[in-house]
This record gives sequence, structure tokens and C-alpha cells, in this order.
Amino acid sequence: MRTIIEPFRIKSVEPIRMTNRQERTSFLEKAHYNLFALDSENVIIDLLTDSGTSSMSANQWASMMRGDESYAGSPSFDRFHKAVYKLMPFTNIIPTHQGRAAEKILFSIIGKPGKYILNNTHFDTTRANIEFTGAEAIDLVIAEGKIPNLVHPFKGNMDIERLEAFIKEKGAENIPLVMLTITNNSGGGQPVSMENIKQTKYICMKYDIPLFMDACRFAENAYFIQLREPGYENVAIIDIVQEMFSYADGCTMSAKKDALVNMGGWLAMNNPEWAEAARNLLILTEGFPTYGGLAGRDLEAIATGLEEVVDQDYLHYRISSTQYLADHLTAAGIPIVRPAGGHAVYIDARSMLPHIDPLEYPGQALAVELYLNAGIRACEIGTVMFGLQMDGSEKAAPMDLVRLAIPRRVYTQSHIDYVIESLLEINQNKESLKGMKIVWQPKQLRHFSARFLPMNCECQQKENFIKAFQQEEQEETV
Repeated sequence: MRTIIEPFRIKSVEPIRMTNRQERTSFLEKAHYNLFALDSENVIIDLLTDSGTSSMSANQWASMMRGDESYAGSPSFDRFHKAVYKLMPFTNIIPTHQGRAAEKILFSIIGKPGKYILNNTHFDTTRANIEFTGAEAIDLVIAEGKIPNLVHPFKGNMDIERLEAFIKEKGAENIPLVMLTITNNSGGGQPVSMENIKQTKYICMKYDIPLFMDACRFAENAYFIQLREPGYENVAIIDIVQEMFSYADGCTMSAKKDALVNMGGWLAMNNPEWAEAARNLLILTEGFPTYGGLAGRDLEAIATGLEEVVDQDYLHYRISSTQYLADHLTAAGIPIVRPAGGHAVYIDARSMLPHIDPLEYPGQALAVELYLNAGIRACEIGTVMFGLQMDGSEKAAPMDLVRLAIPRRVYTQSHIDYVIESLLEINQNKESLKGMKIVWQPKQLRHFSARFLPMNCECQQKENFIKAFQQEEQEETV
């Protein structure tokens, strides 16, 4: 059969509130044109992120009922530990409430001014947690990974020559660890090949530098290896996963992605000294090492999710669903990062809207129009997210993308067809879109809370915005 169906049945549904453009215009103005500030009940199709938005299975809900909420030594932790260790056999597995907590703990231990953390491409919270310590986050993805329309099977690969050259230039003693983000989220959800993982490990061993993985979408990366890398086409997903992690010395993990849960994560490593320091910080900030800020029921759900995510039928459906969206956008002439990633389709907003300067945020402009047109929420990954430099200056990011992140086991094909239809309508009138400007921003991670105005906004609208902002500041001060 050529038709790919969901390998599950739907037992529970959630109603969607259908809004009109006039309502959405008002919602956007109140949110200061920042899609993160919208109330989710006013979103029709939510593609802001795939993190923590999965639908859990009947088995996961059932496993939650046996969650043991003991403060220390819970059997739920034992089940969680066994499930993680089966896939990622590190000697120290430390639960956290989500992935960025694992990042915060790790880089608090190893990061400081004068240090460098190397990655194929750091994601936003990873970069921010590194820079918070005074260390520098360096991206070393292959050149092909920076060309959106170029088709390459593993555009998330580390540039091995640049990796070794950087280590020689700065000195291995100034590089606490090297990371690989699998799949490479900021680069379009692109996978890393097994061969590249091996090569990266070889360089790390040569200079005695630990290799860690940002493992959020490890199962999707494993599926791409099976699909695209010669020699792995008949290897089981779980065996590919185990081989991937056999080359690593540790990982950070957001369970909100490929563990199919709504909250959770972990930090894992082989270094006993780092692990001891991590557990001490964990107790200070997250909780005891056998729960790490999670309820026992969350640990149970993660354990079951890790069993389900390496299922061949699930991953075939997951990747094919994303490809369905990508194929239709490409056929309509809408530029995307090719080939499609596992968890999302990334629209190349800079190519789609060449009349908008990168410093006027074409990605944000497109994301705003997508919400206005159809109530679809997406995420800008470009100059808004990465353009602000450590010294406060700004420069255009390498790419301006709009990520359509697809929650796991949530939407049907008709939902995706609705997304396609909306983007086709926008594409027909794309010349009318105007850029955006930032009128307020924090010092870090500005995309979460920055406030925008359209470049063509009316003067009265700008005055109303300023008055509302001043009033909010006064209320917060009081």
C-alpha cells in the first residue's frame, strides 16, 4: 500500500477554537507581535515547537498510575534508569525537569571565560547557558548545512577539518567538551551520519576531549541513518541508537522530544567527578538525584516513551508525515531547507521574502502573517533568535528560517493540508509583506519575550503600543 497511515487509533480529542482574522489581529497586537506571547487557546494549529507537545499513548498513561512518589529511592527511578541505560549506557544518569536544566548544570561545572564549547550547531538555550558562564559557543557545521536548498543526506554533520583546526588554534585545554546536536535543530532538523559521529569521536580522542550529544531527537537521527547511510538499511533502530551513544562520553536530553512526554529530561555522563558536581547542583536546584525535579509518574511515562519511540512503524510514520508537508511546499515553489528534517519543515524566509532585509526579520514577518492568515503558530529561527551578539551588537544570522515543528501523534493529514493551503495563499501575495522591528528586547534569548511592530504600522498604533508598555512597566514596579 502506498498510503501511509498513523500507526495508532485516537481515543481522546481536544476541541480547537476557530478564530477569524479580525480576532487574530487583536490577539497579535496584545501579544506585541510575539507569537510566544499568544494564548494557546487562540491558536488553531500550533507548530511553535515539538517540545513537550506530544500526545502520550494509552500505555504511557497507564504507566503513570504506578508512579511512586517517594522522595528518595523510588522504583519509578529504577524503571527510568533502566530504560535510559538500555539506549544510552552511561555510568551516571541524572534526571532533570527538562533539557535546559541539564544544560545549565553541565555548563555551570565546565564553562567559564576563556573556554570554548564546539558543536555542529548550538540551539538557543544551549548557547545561552554556555554564554551565561562566560564561555563561547562555536558552531562548526559543514558548509552544505548552511545552504537551505542544497540536498545532502547529512547536513547536520560536524566539519571535521574545522573542528581539528579550531582545537589546534585555541588549545585542547581550553575546550572542555565537544557536542553533536542530533538532529541539528537550528540547521533545519538535519541528521548527523554515523560516520561523522565516528570521525568526531576520533578527533576528540586524539586531543583527549570528551564528546557529548544533545540527544533530544536521537531516534529520528537513527531513522535517518537507517534510511540514508549505506550499511545500516537492515540494522534495527535500537541497535543504531546504541551504536551512536557508544561513541559519546555523555549527553544532555530533553525528554519532551523523543521520549514522547510533556516534561522531563536528563544529564548523563561517564566522568565521575563531573557527575558528583552535577548531583550536588541538582540537589540545590532541581531535587534529589532519584527524581531531579520530576514526579514519579513522569519518570514512568519517560520509561514507556523510550520503548515506543524506537518502534520502526512509529518512526516511518513520523518522518513520512514531515516529508508530506515538505513535498507539497516544494511542489508549490515555496523554498524550504532540503531535504526535510525529522521533526519540522523549515521555510527559507530569506529566499521567500528577498525584499525584506535580514535585519528587518523576514522570518518573524512570515510567522506573523501565517498566524494572521490561518491561526497557525510557527517559530522564527534566524536573525531574531541568533542575531544579537554577546557585545550587544547585531548581525544577520546565517539563515532566516520559519520552523513548522510538528507535535508527535497530535495532528492528522487534514490539519497539515490546512497548513499547506494557508502557505500557498501567503505565497501568492508575499510581495505585500513588510518587515518587523524590535521595540523592546531582553539581553538574552530575546525571541521568547521581545516586542515587535510591523515596519508599516500606523503612528497611532505605535503610540498606543508605547503607552501600553509604559503602563505595564508602572504596574510591574508597583
